[in-house]
Amino acid sequence: MTQPKTAVLLVNLGSPDQPTPAAVRRYLKEFLSDRRVVEGDGLMRLIWLTVLNGIILTFRPRKVAKLYASIWDQDSPLRLILNQQVAALQRALQQQMPAQNIQVYSAMTYGNPGLTARLEELTDAGYRKILVLPLYPQYSATTTAPIYDLISRFQMKTRDFPDIRVIHDYHDHPLYIQALAESVQDFREAHPASDKLILSYHGIPQEYAAKGDPYPEHCHRTSELLAERLGLTADQWQTTFQSRFGPKAWLQPYTDKTLEALPESGVKKVDIICPAFSADCLETLEEIAVENRDVFVGAGGEQYQYIPALNADEGMINLLVRLVKDNSSGWFNLANTTNTENEINNAS
Repeated sequence: MTQPKTAVLLVNLGSPDQPTPAAVRRYLKEFLSDRRVVEGDGLMRLIWLTVLNGIILTFRPRKVAKLYASIWDQDSPLRLILNQQVAALQRALQQQMPAQNIQVYSAMTYGNPGLTARLEELTDAGYRKILVLPLYPQYSATTTAPIYDLISRFQMKTRDFPDIRVIHDYHDHPLYIQALAESVQDFREAHPASDKLILSYHGIPQEYAAKGDPYPEHCHRTSELLAERLGLTADQWQTTFQSRFGPKAWLQPYTDKTLEALPESGVKKVDIICPAFSADCLETLEEIAVENRDVFVGAGGEQYQYIPALNADEGMINLLVRLVKDNSSGWFNLANTTNTENEINNAS
């Protein structure tokens, strides 16, 4: 029996096409115009769009473009790493599920390659099964939900669309926790000892959490499982939230304020990891690795070490393979695939 043409779409947030003010302006306009990212209807929506188009998109792109330029290497790190993840997952699936002939592609919620364009491309090419894997371990209505929105809009304008499945989150998946733990252990074996591990997550406005967004609970659960896996005591780790924007209260404690206060309390050496990011990007390579290092050292800190994201590491790819297998149930006869059933038991 012929297997249906099947694709896996690895989806991340997005990136400007170039580290230039014009490209950044286009990207920020698309991103910050999304009602999921900045909520509000009626008058509040009108006020926000006025501020966005009249102030933010006038002044912010030049500053952000300079930050992107400082980490740019032929392309944005996020897009480069996404392509590496696609290639590594493709190799792994060819080895473990060769009969299924699954093809892996990249997509972005904002910018290029766009998710809608990719869905149209795959549909036109005859793909009948598409597994969408958002690269957000913790679900939020500000990140994962826009992917559902784009898929819904695509389906509404398409008469005969493929069977599309979306992976909701993997914040507590044993292989994800294992991959994080191994990355911390490997890093610490090769670097000087620290006093504390900071787990910094991208923030969201506090009011979004109050309305029911599960993101903070997912973040805290990830931290708890990772700390348990590493055998850390309560005073050896802390969860914080970064990247706040605007005057409203965001999830706390804030990463920069925490780092500013730690030296005075006697914590002079920290390691910091960003478990919400599956790939290094502007928020990790510049905000965390550079800006927050300056905050910590400026407050009297002596040692600040950033632990890179999982990127295309073996542990990350093992997790993605497992997610593909677990979420393609019923699409294939998986009897002849390479056995990885012991992975989760070993990770638990």
